[in-house]
Amino acid sequence: MCEESASEEVYRLLDDEYARTILTSTDTTAKSAKELSEACDASLPTIYRRTERLIDCGLLEEQTELEGDGHHYSVYKARLKRLTVELENNELKLTIEEREPETMADRFTRIWEEL
Repeated sequence: MCEESASEEVYRLLDDEYARTILTSTDTTAKSAKELSEACDASLPTIYRRTERLIDCGLLEEQTELEGDGHHYSVYKARLKRLTVELENNELKLTIEEREPETMADRFTRIWEEL
């Protein structure tokens, strides 16, 4: 995706109430699609469409959570740290600062601490 079309997609996403709620809901804690559905008061298909678009733009990451019985499910965490829009030479310039993705060592530490 070229930079201009990526910026356009981010503008469209930020205009969407569900996408904004997903980002704010996952700022500090990863959430499942079901939890996001409740937070947004939206259907699961709507949540999955928005999370997919947010992931494609690099604003959200998907992680896999394991349950004690061996089953697993996805949770989502915001990657967006800062978003800046500047007017420069008669054009809007979008700058996105992302959080560093969680490493496997970070995940192992977090899981160990939760036990």
